[in-house]
Formats: sequence, structure tokens, C-alpha cells
Amino acid sequence: MVYKTFGVCSKEIHLELENGVIKEVSFVGGCNGNTQGVAALVKGMNAKEAISRLKGIKCNGRPTSCPDQLARALEEYLEKLS
Repeated sequence: MVYKTFGVCSKEIHLELENGVIKEVSFVGGCNGNTQGVAALVKGMNAKEAISRLKGIKCNGRPTSCPDQLARALEEYLEKLS
């Protein structure tokens, strides 16, 4: 799945889930070290757990962040699977 982000520096998030577990995450754009770190931390994690940890995180006064956008992408991905 490719998720088009909004309100953040990254432009897209590429996701792959298997049985509700995050297999791969990569960000296009954004703060390279931070997005790589977030992607590495959630790899192998249950998508619902990642959503609960990341949703609502803000960045520099913005109402969203790259981690929050990842949570939104995961929610959308899970909705499409159900």
C-alpha cells in the first residue's frame, strides 16, 4: 500500500502487512534518520499496537507528524483488509 501523507515533510509511506503484523515500512521524504528509526521500530509489531503508540503525535506545532501519519496509514490499510 502507498499512503499519501499530509501536513508533514514526508510525501508517502509504503506499507506491507501480513496477518496484521507490519512487514515493511518506508517513507518517501521527511527526516531520513527519524523516519528510518520509526520504520525499524515498528517492523514486526502488530499494526494495532503501532497505531495505539503513534496516533496523535505532533511535530513542531503541527497537528500531525510522520509517526501520526504512519498510524493513519495503518488504520486505512486495516480498513481495506476488513
